[in-house]
This record gives sequence, structure tokens and C-alpha cells, in this order.
Amino acid sequence: MNRQRQHGFTLVEIAIVLVIVGLLIGGLITPLGMQLEQRRQNDTQKALDDAKEALIGFAVRNGYLPCPAISASDGREDRSNGRCTNEKRQGYLPWATLGLPKLDSWNHLFRYSVTPAFADSGRLFTLFTARDITVASRDSSGALTPATAVNDIPAVILSHGKNGYGATTEQGTQIADAGSGNQDEKLNLSSATSFVARYINESPSAPGGEYDDLVVWLSPNVLCNRMVAAQRLP
Repeated sequence: MNRQRQHGFTLVEIAIVLVIVGLLIGGLITPLGMQLEQRRQNDTQKALDDAKEALIGFAVRNGYLPCPAISASDGREDRSNGRCTNEKRQGYLPWATLGLPKLDSWNHLFRYSVTPAFADSGRLFTLFTARDITVASRDSSGALTPATAVNDIPAVILSHGKNGYGATTEQGTQIADAGSGNQDEKLNLSSATSFVARYINESPSAPGGEYDDLVVWLSPNVLCNRMVAAQRLP
């Protein structure tokens, strides 16, 4: 009588299958992670662009730009007697005043700096009001290059990006910036009038070093054109 033998997988065959499955999963996870990170960047960029439009809308309605937020928990603009309280010209984007989301895609607050003369509700800005913010970039060799004219920008908004160095969490905790050796990110954190806007690059060997901040600014030409069109400026 012939007996039928039952053939199963050997341990070696199972091990090979597990290795192959692991490689396939690993190959899927990496592109998925990159896609999710790109989505966060795109969503944050859109939020910054929306904030820029909201600033213009606020100016058209009121004749001046808002002050920074009161605090990390209070998103109303910090204004008293027509001016920014204690002459504060940089801080958090006043999300509640503008009706905007509080956080970027990494759950950090947006930073905001405004030329004081543009936030003075007692003396509305004109076509000739001086600005004091400058934005630079870097060329392919890493050298700083102008992104705007010197002292020409009314306001800047930025996200500290994926690494979040120097950013503030929703709970009001500031993330230490000691881990970032990038001078451009440090400048974006510490300065109220000088900023650097570059393409995101996670390689330390990139021109200017690793960088992931997202920076947008309010063009004085666009702002004034919109104000003139709304008959807020002559």
C-alpha cells in the first residue's frame, strides 16, 4: 500500500519567505514615509499662503496689519492703545484674530514678525511708509543672495519645519534649538528683521547646510495694490 507523503515548508524556506516579505514591507514603508512628509510640507505651505492672504484681508478691512498673538495659548493680537503691547513686533501669528489654524503640520505654532509702522492703528500706513524686514536666500554655492530688497518687507510668517528647532508646541513649550547647527534656522528664530528662505534640504552637506524652515513674506507691492483697489489707500 502506497502512503502519500505530506510535504511542508522547511525552516529554511520559511526564513527565506520572511526575509522577502520584510524587504517588500521595508520598500513600501520608506516611500510612504516620504509621501507623508511631503504632504505635511505641502499642507504647511498652503497654510502659510492662506495666512498671507488673511493678513492682506485684515489690512484691507482695518487699514493696518495685526500685532503678534498675546501668547501661545491666546491667539488674539496683542494690542493696546492702538499699538502692539510693549512694542512687541515679533512672536506668534495671531491665529484667532485672523481666523486661521493655530498649528503647522508638525503641531508647532507659526511665527510672525511685522514692521511696527504697519501695525500702528493710530497712524495708518501709506504707500510711502518705510518697511524694515529683509529676506535672503542662498545660491548653489551656499552664498547668501537677496530674496527681497533690503528693508522692504512689511511682515513675515514662518514654520520651523520638521525638525522644529526653536518652535513652540501647542502646550507653549519651546523646543530647544541646540540640535540645529544651521545658521539660517538660528537667524529665523532669533531675528525680527532678517530672515532666510531656502528650499528644504535634509543633507548637512547641502549649500548652507541642512534646512527645513518654511518662510513666506508679504510683498509691499501686492499689499499696496490690494489696498488701493479697495480704496483704502490713494
